[in-house]
Amino acid sequence: MVSKLAIVALGLSLGACAAPRKQEAPRDAELGAIQPLAQGEQGFALLCGKVFTLNEADDVFAPGLVVVRGSKVDYAGPVVELPEGYELVEAPTLWATPGLIDLHSHIQTGGWGDINDMVLAMNPEYRTSPTIVPANPDIQRACSAGVTTLFGIPGSGTNNSGFGVLYKTRCSGSYEGCVLADPGGMKVAQAYNPERRGDLGATRTGMAWTIEDALQRAEAANAAGRDDKSLANLQKVVKGELPVLIHTAGSDAVHTTIEMWGERYPATKPVLSHGCFDGWKVAPYAARIGIPVNLGPRTFDWRQSEGEWVGTPERYAKAGANLITVNTDAPVMPQEELFLQSTMGARYGADSYLMLKACTVNPAKSFGIDALVGSLRPGRHADIVLWHGDPLDPRASVESVWIEGKLEYDRVRDRQRF
Repeated sequence: MVSKLAIVALGLSLGACAAPRKQEAPRDAELGAIQPLAQGEQGFALLCGKVFTLNEADDVFAPGLVVVRGSKVDYAGPVVELPEGYELVEAPTLWATPGLIDLHSHIQTGGWGDINDMVLAMNPEYRTSPTIVPANPDIQRACSAGVTTLFGIPGSGTNNSGFGVLYKTRCSGSYEGCVLADPGGMKVAQAYNPERRGDLGATRTGMAWTIEDALQRAEAANAAGRDDKSLANLQKVVKGELPVLIHTAGSDAVHTTIEMWGERYPATKPVLSHGCFDGWKVAPYAARIGIPVNLGPRTFDWRQSEGEWVGTPERYAKAGANLITVNTDAPVMPQEELFLQSTMGARYGADSYLMLKACTVNPAKSFGIDALVGSLRPGRHADIVLWHGDPLDPRASVESVWIEGKLEYDRVRDRQRF
């Protein structure tokens, strides 16, 4: 049970911390009284200096309490009394956030064991699932930096290199124990990497035709009620049952991506990924259509003619773009530096809190998995990170990471990996 004396002492230790956005009781309708643990149930509570819930009300509590029952969050709010049976972890100087999420990652193999086929332009029958090496060193480092959910995808050497897997960055265990969804979504490359000179089919015009041809074939199979094994997952994409992450950059390619996926195929659930170079110039179009944008690993643009650095998240946000997220394209940027992508977005003008949402709840919403991950709300997976200070501050470090209520990383126990 948390005593009043402990609460007072905790409050006195927070003088150097920034004030929370909100301190009143949470408005989350799902939040009720903390119930005692049933016989055989496991649970613990984190008493923290600051708790970022990332809920719909954007509640922040300083001090705050996160209660975990089994593998899920049971409560996140002001400090209240605990029923008997919960283990209390006191962390009065640490900040709690949900686990970070990256929708554009290639570290699942731990090396170069990818499946990317470089013969056919479209490979909708492929998946990354056979290549995943759970708990490989890249995944363990990601976990140590607070990254708990990844969309592991094939490369970008072809227009459609297959379907990726949503998985957790557990530091041990099996494939079955880490996978959140297989397939988790489709990967498309619509500019740059697949381009080749001397072949119309490998130009941007050719790629657009090839991609749309495959979409039309999938639509025709759906209309005919035909179960085409090679198009089965693509058929789900055009019906909006699976999301699609689209590698695209530059204002011309970004415009083409928005037009194709957002206007001609509105039933799909597209996420525009990269969106860099001068792609921000068509940000108002992305905002009008309402397509989520997944920015990075380049989060700025140098306008040489005007001598100006442009922060791409700031420009998309200023245009009113829906669901801004960031990515590392790891290992292009180390997976453990996902937080730094948000940091740079804030450095170049974007709101800091928006940048925290960009690597937590926003990617979860973009892929339709926000009922599971991305926030500290009752019923969500207990993916929790304890930070020494602001998660977007490069000086901060991660103390502990829980995934679905299990302590996967502890800075002292596991030695600081990052």
